[in-house]
Amino acid sequence: MRKQRHLAYAQCPVEATLDVIGGKWKGVILFLLTGGKMRFSDLQRRLEKVTQRTLTNQLRQLEKDGLIAREVFAVVPPKVEYQLTELGQSLLPLLLDMKRWGETNLLASTGA
Repeated sequence: MRKQRHLAYAQCPVEATLDVIGGKWKGVILFLLTGGKMRFSDLQRRLEKVTQRTLTNQLRQLEKDGLIAREVFAVVPPKVEYQLTELGQSLLPLLLDMKRWGETNLLASTGA
């Protein structure tokens, strides 16, 4: 059971969802993985400003929550790939809605 941030929000499904996918990088990591498997180095390259430690922590949390799977290959140098689990793939409609909302309401208004 996750620790509730606020007593008033006990049993709140929105809070539970945000607890799992919230944070600066988790949503972006999940969105990047909608395109298929990615190596750690590919994720790090796409998330230019994330530190290795932060990326590692975010990936571990997503794996612990069952949203991504980590596959380690016994090669030198080490190769690790991440992909969405079935549970993670169930977030695809939500992630696409968030993408559309951002494009419509944020990026369109800034001209980006």
